[in-house]
Amino acid sequence: MKMNFDFMKWRFPTMFLSLAFFVGSLGLVLFQGLNLGIDFTGGNAVRVEFDNRPDVGQVRQVVSSVVAKEAMIQDSGEKGILIRTNEDTEESRRQLVNVLQVRYPDMKVVGFEKVGPVVGKELRNQALLGLTAALAAILIYITVRFQFRFAVVSVIPLVHDAVLALGFFSLTRMEISSSFIAAILTIVGYSLNNTIIILDRIRENWKDLGRRGIVGLVNLSIQQTLSRTINTTLTTLFPVLALCVWGGPVLAAFSYAMLVGVVVGTYSSIFVATGLIVEWWLRKPLTR
Repeated sequence: MKMNFDFMKWRFPTMFLSLAFFVGSLGLVLFQGLNLGIDFTGGNAVRVEFDNRPDVGQVRQVVSSVVAKEAMIQDSGEKGILIRTNEDTEESRRQLVNVLQVRYPDMKVVGFEKVGPVVGKELRNQALLGLTAALAAILIYITVRFQFRFAVVSVIPLVHDAVLALGFFSLTRMEISSSFIAAILTIVGYSLNNTIIILDRIRENWKDLGRRGIVGLVNLSIQQTLSRTINTTLTTLFPVLALCVWGGPVLAAFSYAMLVGVVVGTYSSIFVATGLIVEWWLRKPLTR
């Protein structure tokens, strides 16, 4: 895609916009918090059986009338359904069973228990430790393969994208399930891939630094990789949009996190990472 759009002309407005969204997202997460689902909070698990088992979607509609948050509902055997809600009181369980029995007279309760969170504190700590180790490995690899500056400006957009996704979920109060963690990790990989493509082209064009200057060099590199960036974004965006529309509540956390991540990740690769490398170089230029 050949074009002469001056991307770096907009680096200050876009970086300021990114900073504002980043700070706003952090504020939302810290002060408003996240709407954590059953995977994080635990709750009641009720196993029921039917003579003629209804569709899981129909059961979900009935359950949603008596629980405040989205319940996890899945098939259990040929006639059974397992229902998990984040409400752990006996009264809430009794109310749930009563509503189901009114709607399905042939229903029988075959078991119930209080369950702990699937994503416990230890697992969250391990996930954070693993993510930190991965970011450190990325820093080391890109420093060796490219430059330390390139490594730093590759990692910053990853943090930026993840925090904005968290801010979106905090703002919309969408429920976060364990699949959200998978979406965040996917977003990190997607954003890094886009950024590395641009930085690799900058490295290839480095011989023209003296003639073009850092601003011209970065603009040229973005333009040369823009068609690949757009194609990658669109081919990812279309199936993600399909998941948002038809994926249902089970995939809601994953699909909407991916939607935000694809859009924000593409934006941060083009404007945030490149804007940072330009400003860093203009203030402290190096020969390599």
